[in-house]
Amino acid sequence: MGTRVPHVAGFARWPHEASPKRAGKALREKVPRAAHRGGRLDRARSDAGAGLGPAIESGRGSAIGSGLGSGPGGGPRAAALQAVDDSNAGRIPELIPLRVGRMAASPFAFLRGSAGLMAADLAGEPVTGIGAQICGDAHAANFGLYADARGRLVMDVNDFDETVVGPWEWDVKRLAASLVLAGREAGAAEDVCRAAAYDAVGAYRRTMRLLAKLPVLDAWNAIADEKLVTHADAKDLLGTIEQVSAKARRNTSAKFAARATEAVDGGGRRFTDAPPVLRRVADREAAAVAGALDGYLRTVGEDRLPLLARYAVHDVAFRVVGTGSVGTRSYVVLLLDHLGEPLVLQIKEARPSALLPYVAKAGFPADPVAHEGRRVVLGQKRMQVVSDILLGWTEVDGLPYQVRQFRNRKGSVDPAALEPGLLDDYGRMTGALLARAHAHSADPRLIAGYCGKSEALDEAVADFAVGYADRTEADHADLLAAIRSGRLPAELGV
Repeated sequence: MGTRVPHVAGFARWPHEASPKRAGKALREKVPRAAHRGGRLDRARSDAGAGLGPAIESGRGSAIGSGLGSGPGGGPRAAALQAVDDSNAGRIPELIPLRVGRMAASPFAFLRGSAGLMAADLAGEPVTGIGAQICGDAHAANFGLYADARGRLVMDVNDFDETVVGPWEWDVKRLAASLVLAGREAGAAEDVCRAAAYDAVGAYRRTMRLLAKLPVLDAWNAIADEKLVTHADAKDLLGTIEQVSAKARRNTSAKFAARATEAVDGGGRRFTDAPPVLRRVADREAAAVAGALDGYLRTVGEDRLPLLARYAVHDVAFRVVGTGSVGTRSYVVLLLDHLGEPLVLQIKEARPSALLPYVAKAGFPADPVAHEGRRVVLGQKRMQVVSDILLGWTEVDGLPYQVRQFRNRKGSVDPAALEPGLLDDYGRMTGALLARAHAHSADPRLIAGYCGKSEALDEAVADFAVGYADRTEADHADLLAAIRSGRLPAELGV
């Protein structure tokens, strides 16, 4: 650029001599797109350790075609039970049976609770080496609606407990496999389930190519709204999205507080017990959680401090969270403004990402994290177009927590309850959302160059998804057998 304006660290050099698209294409020689069918998973399970008991056959034979092994029961699966045990470490002991019971509900539910197990399986698979801020748990139920700062609904990835910098392929494969499992749970035909996975990958690929062609700022600010549904050719899903949107608009702190609190003397309110999901906590615990808000205020945007200063802290309760996080410590804090209108914050324990040991095996940096709550919050902000304006982090009794609004007009589609004819539309929508999220941290030109115009990647990952769904069904069957034998205590149907 000459001597007048020297290069500034942190910015690109001019002219942009490198061609990310060409570099992405070159990666096809190193990692052919067909390699994503998944040919090393059985070896990965062997390395992880088997021998906890006989494997239970899944009853499906598609693993032969996908390269996952020698058919049903052909590979070691008992390591899945060890993975469940390992993932329960550090959780509240009395809530572990509830977590196991929720994972036992279906193979799709098992997948939702086993992000670490899938990462272990994927760690030995080929990767391009292109890093992105990944969700780490991008299954089909982790996409949904939420409100921006002005109350408008947007669609995006919405769970970041496992977020790390890692292989973009892992999120794509987890999404694809989850769509197959969700479709099977909904009673869809096998070709419909595979088509949903195939279409999700295709939408990811096409969206990444679109973003690669846009000016950087336009690509960065691509809003996930009805336009994206149209782009993803998911118009048949609009009616479902409208229904979910109407419900999401009613899903507010006020509605939750009206159901979960009661009036007390002096005009305030307090939480009421609603076991096993919501319970009041002892005074010392409530004081510790409320006191942690002081640390939170130092992490939230300074422009939000006058807003929070207009609320008074009234009560704290413990609230059980979703399948993957059951057993972790999570609280809701009731705030009231001068009119008595509520704002509820969630203070949720942030554990180390279950993916961390495996991204290192895949060749990505796995540096120590100073604060797990900060990791979650920054990962969320890197992936979403717009994020909760009250995101922050803190510590309670020395443990890290993330802080966010609770019931911020959130809504989601249950992929396992969709009509089979809508599953492929949902796959295309979520695939497009995932591409947009990855493009914030990875150059879309690089990934688009690798993915290409052909459907080679779509075919390969769809085959992987069917095979991994079979494997997950076998893992789920092992879990049920362990529950029946008494090896794993479980509260079923809760």
